Amino acid sequence: MNTLGEKLKLTSYGESHGESVGAVLDGFPSNFSPDLAFIQKQLDRRKPGQSHLSTARKEEDLFKITSGLFEGKTTGAPIHFSIKNKDSRPEDYDHLKEVYRPSHADFTYEKKYGHRDHRGGGRSSARITAPWVAAGAMALDYLKSQGIEIYSYVAQVGDLSMEGFFPEIDPKSIDASFLRCPDSELAEHMSVLIEEAKAEKDSLGGIIACQVHGVDAGIGDPVFSKLNAKLAHAMFSINAVKGFDLGGGFDMVSKRGSEVNDAFSFDQKKHRTSSNFSGGIQGGISNGMPIFFRVAFKPTATIGRPQNTTDKEGNAITLEASGRHDPCVLPRAVPIVDAMTALVILDAML
Repeated sequence: MNTLGEKLKLTSYGESHGESVGAVLDGFPSNFSPDLAFIQKQLDRRKPGQSHLSTARKEEDLFKITSGLFEGKTTGAPIHFSIKNKDSRPEDYDHLKEVYRPSHADFTYEKKYGHRDHRGGGRSSARITAPWVAAGAMALDYLKSQGIEIYSYVAQVGDLSMEGFFPEIDPKSIDASFLRCPDSELAEHMSVLIEEAKAEKDSLGGIIACQVHGVDAGIGDPVFSKLNAKLAHAMFSINAVKGFDLGGGFDMVSKRGSEVNDAFSFDQKKHRTSSNFSGGIQGGISNGMPIFFRVAFKPTATIGRPQNTTDKEGNAITLEASGRHDPCVLPRAVPIVDAMTALVILDAML
């Protein structure tokens, strides 16, 4: 499937080294004036070439809206986002045409479709998330007008992680460094760790945390359309994601119910809980507390160290990946998590 959502539908298209990547957003509220500069800012946070710790691919990632917007306002018609691929180098991947790269989608795409685009992974590349960010930025903008704020940030790289459960953060501190970790001292250590991995032609993974503030109680559906299930679905659609947990998540397995049950209180005509181990969602429906979840990203699969693999004929070969890639994808993945979260929340609200 290339479509996400029920009432707000995002349909994605394009390949890493094709002419363009894009998306169609259908079901977006009409008569809204989107902040186009904000959309571009979110794309700039995701685009390659931001620092020496990211891929050297140079893409402007300037978006174009070709439908669904008239006189500066949304019309209710499908909104088409298009982004040109300016710095594609398909010839860099000719040597991979007959090769299955370790931990990539090469083998599985070949088995499913019988014919795959080997140029930088084609459809399986994170390049296709650029228009997701554009569409998600419009959703972020709309949600902000409704009093809802979404903050994603790097909480862990390798074995370096922020301390504390559900920390209070200053949103402005997230972009204080390229790492997008609100803890400036920790961000410096993370940078050093990524530098070391890059020098060794290796890669690192980590965790992006997300906080959603301002969602009223009662958003979401029970059983198979739970809000947390939809969030998990969206997060697992992002390249390199290997884990998702809500609230106290996996940390709660070693605790007792008396330690993690969220007691209710009544404050200013609203129910609140004394703690938030539920992560703002109970029974698949928002409870009015901030929504908090974490997304685990594996180390970048493309590395320059020798790896054993095979070609399509089953011949054993040793592969040392060349080309352009991130030694750690997390800093550029922050706006992707923002975008996908906004799309899910707005879809549930509609």
